[in-house]
Amino acid sequence: MKKSAYPNLFKPLTVKGLRLKNRITMAPLYLGYAADGGRISPLLLYHYTLMAQGGAALVMVENASITAAGSGSPRTIRCDHNRYLSGLEKLAAAIKSQKSRAGLQINHAGRFAYVADPVAPSAVTTFKRTPRALTQKEIITIARQFANAAVRVQKAGFDLVELHGGTGYLLSQFVSPRTNKRSDEYGGALSNRIRFPLEVLKRVKDAVGDFPVGYRFLADEWLPDGLQVKESVVLARALAENGIAYISTMAGTYESFFLPEVVQRSKNPGYMVSLAAAVKKQVSVPVIAAGRISTPARAESILNSQKADLIGLARPLWVDPQWPQKARRGQERTIVRCSPKCNACMELVMQGQPAFCPRWSHEKRAAYRELFR
Repeated sequence: MKKSAYPNLFKPLTVKGLRLKNRITMAPLYLGYAADGGRISPLLLYHYTLMAQGGAALVMVENASITAAGSGSPRTIRCDHNRYLSGLEKLAAAIKSQKSRAGLQINHAGRFAYVADPVAPSAVTTFKRTPRALTQKEIITIARQFANAAVRVQKAGFDLVELHGGTGYLLSQFVSPRTNKRSDEYGGALSNRIRFPLEVLKRVKDAVGDFPVGYRFLADEWLPDGLQVKESVVLARALAENGIAYISTMAGTYESFFLPEVVQRSKNPGYMVSLAAAVKKQVSVPVIAAGRISTPARAESILNSQKADLIGLARPLWVDPQWPQKARRGQERTIVRCSPKCNACMELVMQGQPAFCPRWSHEKRAAYRELFR
């Protein structure tokens, strides 16, 4: 057999006893494909089956709400009641039938929840909405809801669960000095601000035992008064010390994503890799790098230079699910790439519409639209 041009990319890795066949993972990507009310739709099953068919070692399903009060949209997957289990079981089975590992990310959107009365660590106004500050009793309840949701993920047959501590959602809202103005043991000093994510991790691990628990990690808010790497790495170390399976790095929140300088930065290849490298220097657990890693050569270089242990592909894999197979066969020139000049998918999602890629064939777009009905 011809020697691979990307030996590191296709080298297996074991994460908390879970063997991954290569270093390619699908990073969680919300596309608005769930049925109204958060149930698993035929389109979701079709979409994630395609994602797994291409050969990624791990497919991480987009965020699922741990409570209706923390759901980010009407089409956000739900994991807050046993009535959603049968759909989640079908989703896990669909991914695993393609010989990929299946993970599900669980989340509370906090101040970004699609509800009339959103909650957050503090009453900090965001997009002309002021969330209500959580009481300590409510904080404990939410930690239990994370644990209950994680148990459902385990029961549904997924291989691991991921806590969503990115995108400016609730877990990261506690860590950020910009959104956490509390004066109790959950606010103030960094050691207090990271308390809630660590409590959630402990409750989840106590509930699921040896089941791997990963973390979607906000390394930098890209806001002048927001969370920055010098503080976020403290949380990274604490997560690693408390048994996290891996750390999946990202940057930015809804408040920074559309800033001109961030929009420009996000067009650059590998624009978040330096953050993964900064985290990797601080921890011994596997670190996932993401952020417009569009070519196998770039992915191989990141691994070879030890800036990360795994590669997270979100839109690159969505645009061309065959990315891993084409890379393995040395057919990287045939990979359909996500254009840095295009933001159609994000624009559709922000309008409450399902995302479709302009680079897809007419037949594929038609198939997706038919299943969405």
